[in-house]
Amino acid sequence: MLKVKQILEFVKVEHTLFSLPFVLIGYILAVQEYGSNSTLDLLWILIAAIGARGLAMALNRIIDRDIDAENPRTAGRHLATGEMSMKTAYTLSTVFLIMLLYSAWQLNEVALQMAWLPVLAFVVYPYMKRWTWLCHLWLGLCLGLAPAGAWLALAADEHGWAAITEFHWFPEIFFIGLGVALWIAAFDINYARMDVESDRETGIHSFPARFGDGATTRTSVQLTLLWFACFAIADPVSHAMFLGSAGLMALANIAVIIARERLADFQTTLFRVSMITGWVLLLSIVVNDVSELSEILG
Repeated sequence: MLKVKQILEFVKVEHTLFSLPFVLIGYILAVQEYGSNSTLDLLWILIAAIGARGLAMALNRIIDRDIDAENPRTAGRHLATGEMSMKTAYTLSTVFLIMLLYSAWQLNEVALQMAWLPVLAFVVYPYMKRWTWLCHLWLGLCLGLAPAGAWLALAADEHGWAAITEFHWFPEIFFIGLGVALWIAAFDINYARMDVESDRETGIHSFPARFGDGATTRTSVQLTLLWFACFAIADPVSHAMFLGSAGLMALANIAVIIARERLADFQTTLFRVSMITGWVLLLSIVVNDVSELSEILG
């Protein structure tokens, strides 16, 4: 019988901590501009986010099961070992897809009809690594859709399709999403350092396997500077707190990347600093909102 622990391990639930703060940032920005028509909006957005995240990981595990079996680091994964059946994996994928679609339907017609976009991105991603090292940027795109999706859930209530066609998402949501994409790409090319030898043997096109260690360090630092620039351009609260938080976390990420060889566990440290980045930015927006509300009431 499938256990909850197995499911959580299968979809790597801890990685949800990367996208969730930016889902909430997208939601908060939409609430600031449009308000919320229902107390259930946030609930449906969160369910959609969980469904999307679970679907993305399940599809990745299904499509990559043969590659995982050949890689010593991933050979112990559920599908590679046979601990989980393909039927179960497809069932979980279906459940996550239903969560995404039903939640989008509960939000508005535009959200439902645009649900194909993240699903397509999730299906394409596992194949990208077989073709090009740009797979890291594609993974960034997958997560960069998170704040845009949460924003659209409320913006489309106000504008309908015009929320997209009349570019209400530019520049703020565009640069937030682009910043997330570059941030995830910077993390992922460092994450791929663990599999360089296996990737070269199996023909996987990761950035470290293609360009080497030095280029990976330089490029990840450059990507970090770029995602900071995107967040600075977006500056969703026009407040020094958000800009300062983005700058602080960019410096923290760069420091970890540069100090890689001196760290006892580089991957764990980078995971934690990268994960914290989104939550620090979310906190800066929440604190700013609370401060502004106190001034209004005070």
